[in-house]
Amino acid sequence: MKVLLDVDHKYEETSVTIHCMEMDDSIKDILDYLNQQKTEFIIGKKGEEQHILKPDQVHYFHSEGDSVLAATSEGRFKVKEKLYELEEILSPRKFIRLSKSVIANLYEISHFEPSFNGTLSVHFRSGVKEYASRHYVAGIKEVLRINRREK
Repeated sequence: MKVLLDVDHKYEETSVTIHCMEMDDSIKDILDYLNQQKTEFIIGKKGEEQHILKPDQVHYFHSEGDSVLAATSEGRFKVKEKLYELEEILSPRKFIRLSKSVIANLYEISHFEPSFNGTLSVHFRSGVKEYASRHYVAGIKEVLRINRREK
């Protein structure tokens, strides 16, 4: 891979262009890294306090009624973003959709267990358990396969 850097004061903003024959894992990693730079933190509200949450600190996001909550080691925080918005800004290699109401940090998951009707029981390191609906199981398995090959 050839890398070119052009630093000049004539540029008003930074732009990145990637020329490649095909999309491979190294290109996806670069794109994930660049996209992650846009999402350095998320604001979570607990009572009247607003907290800065780094995405890696969040175990999972889940919707409860009209609210979306971020679960962390320090507790649960209400965030302004909807789940679909979080899904767009978070790295798809680190966060996976478990169901219509849950997006999980892959690195906070302890283990999976088969559950009833093709669903998965997802256990987090924190001891919390959520369920992955059948609709999302194939996508979860694919993400796990991709991440396993990289190591």
